[in-house]
Amino acid sequence: MTDYKTTDCLLPDDCKTMAEVRAGVDATDRALMDLLDRRFGYMRAAARIKTDRGTVRDEVRKAQVIANARADAEVRQLPAGELAAIWDRLVEVSIAYELDEWDTRDRTK
Repeated sequence: MTDYKTTDCLLPDDCKTMAEVRAGVDATDRALMDLLDRRFGYMRAAARIKTDRGTVRDEVRKAQVIANARADAEVRQLPAGELAAIWDRLVEVSIAYELDEWDTRDRTK
């Protein structure tokens, strides 16, 4: 995982040109991809740890994760409903990824 720091770009309030804004957006997108890489690493860990495929989908946990994202977005005054929808999709993709990882694990180890 690459460590992108804020020194790679200006902070939003310091931008004076669209080139600076775009550089900041691109750097932020790279940092988001690093975070997603780490998140999916946790899905691989979960697939390794869980002994029952049926426990991969946990609707209570899914609701908790989405509610947490919505609440965090509200505190930050971001579009909470839209971000909750993104998190819903993120969790569904994560579940599918974990199921695939679970199915391809060698359970004899």
